[in-house]
Amino acid sequence: MFGILSYGAYVPMFRLSRDQIAKAWGGGSGAGEKAVANFDEDSLTMGVEAAVDCLQGIDHKSIDALYFVSLTHPYQEKQAASIIAEVLDLKPDTFTLDIDNSPRGATSAFRLAADAIASGSAKKVLVIASDCRVTAPHSGDEMLFGDGAAAFLLGDARPAVTIDNAYHVFNSFMDTWRLPNEPFNRTWEDRFIFGEGYSKIAPQAVAAALKQFKATIKDFAKVVLYAPDQRRHTELARALGVDAKTQLQEAFFNNIGHTGSAFVPMMLVATLQEAKAGDKILTFNYGDGCDVHALTVTAGIEKLRNRRGIKKYLASKLPVSYYQQYLIFRDLVIEEPGGRATRTSSLPVLWRERKNLVSLIGQKCRVCGTVNFPLQRLCIECQTEGEFDDYPIWDKKGKIFTFSMDERTVQPVAPSVACIMDLEGGGRFYGNITDRDPATIDVGQEVEFTFRNIHDGGGLHNYFWKMRTVRG
Repeated sequence: MFGILSYGAYVPMFRLSRDQIAKAWGGGSGAGEKAVANFDEDSLTMGVEAAVDCLQGIDHKSIDALYFVSLTHPYQEKQAASIIAEVLDLKPDTFTLDIDNSPRGATSAFRLAADAIASGSAKKVLVIASDCRVTAPHSGDEMLFGDGAAAFLLGDARPAVTIDNAYHVFNSFMDTWRLPNEPFNRTWEDRFIFGEGYSKIAPQAVAAALKQFKATIKDFAKVVLYAPDQRRHTELARALGVDAKTQLQEAFFNNIGHTGSAFVPMMLVATLQEAKAGDKILTFNYGDGCDVHALTVTAGIEKLRNRRGIKKYLASKLPVSYYQQYLIFRDLVIEEPGGRATRTSSLPVLWRERKNLVSLIGQKCRVCGTVNFPLQRLCIECQTEGEFDDYPIWDKKGKIFTFSMDERTVQPVAPSVACIMDLEGGGRFYGNITDRDPATIDVGQEVEFTFRNIHDGGGLHNYFWKMRTVRG
């Protein structure tokens, strides 16, 4: 049976109050808050976080294909999926694919995964959906959009959730679009967009799917619905006869925001975190057409209870101090010339050191067992030459041995915090701490690795690992 073997999600640490947005533009107040990626995060780094959550206890070398879905790819011409595969240290013949242009890309990727597994070209497929959504300041989207990611491992070997039925239909209706080299979305007048588009197309698609599935809406314990905003989410649920109190999955508009291609996947993760064996789930996704899936939860769901998912990441947060800080995070503020040091990157160095920089693979000495990082010719303990085994350290936690803070930083947020971490299992790592409250940093504090964009230079995104205090 084909289905979901594991799931994971990621919600950035920072939250921006909509009240702050409203006050910044002279308005009244806004309800709730939205999740905001830090200045060193993008769709790729958040996708890595969701994948790490998804793959707990799973052999990364068992994955045969990786599909990365995003409306906000870090490169217009450069595959992000291949970078993520390198970060996760997948086997070299893993098939990688980027999917973009539609918010329903992730559920469409489920169809690709099902076909790949049915054909025998893959046994396990990792689907990651992630978006870091930049919006025009003082726009409706600024209040609405949030950042986040979700990941699913799909296969046919004892799934935790079976995918029983699927319905797909395309529709070329223009509601939201973005032209090449434009930073912000375009749309049309609401009455036309919703009256002729979503509010008409969505109920028809769900009705057609239920007919094909030979089911009714009451057959499902939970219903996960795409919607462009909270009002339409409520209206669609009512039109379909969904019980808002018992069946409808919360859409997280008030505490995360609309996360684009990750929107429905993140809701599905939240549903699975609360699901029990035997529950039937209906998912509806929308964007240039519709995807509808019928799922059944199996007893295998109990093995996935340790995922951070949505619940634990929602509970772990820091406020954005002021609205202008958010603008700095998204590079929407023009700095005065010379205000920040020029940054450069070297392609040969990034390629030559990719095992160190991207996969974060250290060495373990075969003679004395000492962990060495970065890679060495001689063991730092016993001086033996060349007697090492690869030793991944990205999945290790550790404790702060010592730290320093620098107010005169080139980073957008001061102070920068650097530390030396004692790794569990041996070894040390020196780097920066992100997603932090400087007032709470202390020696002995437990920290973990997080993959981030260190800086942009020479037209390149320069990715490496930082540390953060353990979330969840």
